[in-house]
Amino acid sequence: MSLAIEKLQAIAEDLKKGLAPQKETVRSFLLWFGAERRGYNVVGRIRQQLKQYGIATSPDFEATFIDGHIEFVRARPEEVAGGESSEALADPTYRLGRLDAANRAPVSVKPDSLVQQAVTLMLTHDFSQLPVMTTPREVKGVVSWKAIGSRLALQRRCEKVSDCMEPTQILSWDEPLFEAISRIAANDYALVKGKDGVVCGIVTATDLTEQFHRLAEPFLLVGEIENGIRRILHGKFTAAELIGAEAPAQANRRIESVANLSFGAYVRLIEGEGGWNKLGLAVDRSEFVSRLNKVREIRNDVMHFNPDGLEPAELQLLREFALFLKKLRDMGAI
Repeated sequence: MSLAIEKLQAIAEDLKKGLAPQKETVRSFLLWFGAERRGYNVVGRIRQQLKQYGIATSPDFEATFIDGHIEFVRARPEEVAGGESSEALADPTYRLGRLDAANRAPVSVKPDSLVQQAVTLMLTHDFSQLPVMTTPREVKGVVSWKAIGSRLALQRRCEKVSDCMEPTQILSWDEPLFEAISRIAANDYALVKGKDGVVCGIVTATDLTEQFHRLAEPFLLVGEIENGIRRILHGKFTAAELIGAEAPAQANRRIESVANLSFGAYVRLIEGEGGWNKLGLAVDRSEFVSRLNKVREIRNDVMHFNPDGLEPAELQLLREFALFLKKLRDMGAI
C-alpha cells in the first residue's frame, strides 16, 4: 500500500467519525504522492485520488502557498459523483499570498524603539524599511532609510522610531498579484496580512522582480527552443509527413506548415532514422531526441502554469538545450 493511499484512507475514516484530521503543509502533502512541485500531471493525479476517497482540502492545495497548512474536509457530493470537476473549482487567480516573501513574518520594531536599533536591523538584514508594530496584528507605521534621511537632513527630531515613522501600505494575502503590483511599485513594499489579521510577510519591489524572473524564464526558454526546432524542421518534410506526425486526437487540426504542429509531433517527426536523416545534423540522434522529449514534458508544466515553478534540474535542462540550439545556429549547422 502506498503512503498516499494509507494516509487518505485514514483521513476518510476520521472524517466519517466526525474527527478532524491533522493539518499538513502542502509540501508534506505532496510528498505522500512522491512529488515536490504541483505540476499539471501531479495535480491531476492527486485530485483523482482525493475524489476517490471523498476528500477535499481547505484551502485548495493547488492555490495556496506551498508551505502553508491545509485542512482535510469531506468533498461535496456533486464533486464525488463527478457532476462538478474539482479542478474547475481551483482558484485560477495568482494571489499575493503565494509568494514566499508574503509568508515570512517580518522583522519589526516598536514605536518607542531607538532609531539606532532600527538602523542596526536594516543594516544587518539589508532592508530598506521596517514595519513599526506593537503586536503581530497592530501596525503603527513604517520606518525607512528615506524617512530617517529626510528628517536628519532637515534637522528634525529623530531619536525614537516614532519620530520618523510614516504611514504604511497593507494588503490582504488574497489580493490578486497583478492588482498589487502597482501599489507595491509605488511604495517599494507592502505588508501582507493573513485572513486571521496577523501580518504574515512583507513584499518588496525586489521580491516582485525575482518572482517574475522565475515565472518568465521557463516561458522564454521554451519559446526559444520551440522556435529553434521549427527552424531545424522547416522545409525538410512534405505536407503529408507533417500531417502524419500529429497524434490521432489532433486529426481535425489544420496542418499547413511546421508552425501548426504540436510539440509532440516534432518528436515523432525525427525520432525515426528516416526523419532524422532529413535534418542533416551531425549530432547523436538518440541524445537529441531524448532531450527534446524531456523538454516536451517540462513544457506541459510551463504552459499549464505550475505555481511552484520548475525543479532546478528541469530549468537547467531548458537552459542547456536552448544554448545547444544557439550554438548550432551560430556555427551554421542549422
